[in-house]
Amino acid sequence: MTTTRGYTFYQRWRRPLEVTAWLLFIALNAVFNSIDSRIDHAGRVEAWEPWVWEWSSALVILALLPAVIAVERRWPIRLDNWRRNLPLHVLASVPFSLIHVGGMIALRTLAYAVSGGHYRFGPWWFNFGYEYLKDIRTYFVIVGTLVLYRLWWLRQQGEAKLLAAPDEGAPVEPVERPERFLVRKLGKEFLLNASEIEWLQASGNYVNLHVRGRDYPLRATMAGIEERLDPARFVRVHRSHFVNLDYLVEIEPLESGDARLQMRDGAKIPCSRRYRAALRERFGQAD
Repeated sequence: MTTTRGYTFYQRWRRPLEVTAWLLFIALNAVFNSIDSRIDHAGRVEAWEPWVWEWSSALVILALLPAVIAVERRWPIRLDNWRRNLPLHVLASVPFSLIHVGGMIALRTLAYAVSGGHYRFGPWWFNFGYEYLKDIRTYFVIVGTLVLYRLWWLRQQGEAKLLAAPDEGAPVEPVERPERFLVRKLGKEFLLNASEIEWLQASGNYVNLHVRGRDYPLRATMAGIEERLDPARFVRVHRSHFVNLDYLVEIEPLESGDARLQMRDGAKIPCSRRYRAALRERFGQAD
């Protein structure tokens, strides 16, 4: 029960907690680097200068963080694709470094101008090469953290798989339109009835199966999973959502022509106008 409550709390506050964790990580790293740099340059520069160096770098990295997260989400690094996607991340580290160096130079120039001084970066290509060696490490520390965090989250959350056909003999149940999914969570596997899935939502390279407050990621596309779902039960309501009619409570029309769907557990699901009429007909409501 404690584990379930902890998961529910974390799921509810996941985004704010993730943002807070990144802010703390970058801020603490900037503070420690500033102290180290201040000690290394004691007596040679003004006391405030190392703080400007490190915090200008940290602020630009913080601004670049959403872009790195988006790139890692678009080309995730997993055991089955790292050879293909790793070179793409190496290429992405180059503009990451260029923007980081250019941004921190701009901030340092502004800070020095305010203090009445002048900031000099030095020979561009030589110093950029030095900064790039640090930036590529920073980039992959961020990517590595995202990969490890995803593995941890999937382990806590659980991951779904389609049942595969046996090597010999006929399958026990339909494989093309499965009645159950294999779910792995916390190192254990169990079967999940397809009828228990309340709705499905596309999320990058996955489709999340929502069941009793939990999302079980299934590595599939919306087009691919649509062929596996029972059309008598599941209806597509949005380019990134399917709903199980058994759990649909209410269709709320919107002025835009779209609709908002009220699910049995209180969740709100978007419904595009292109799917609205068919849904109302299936749901038993007249226009």
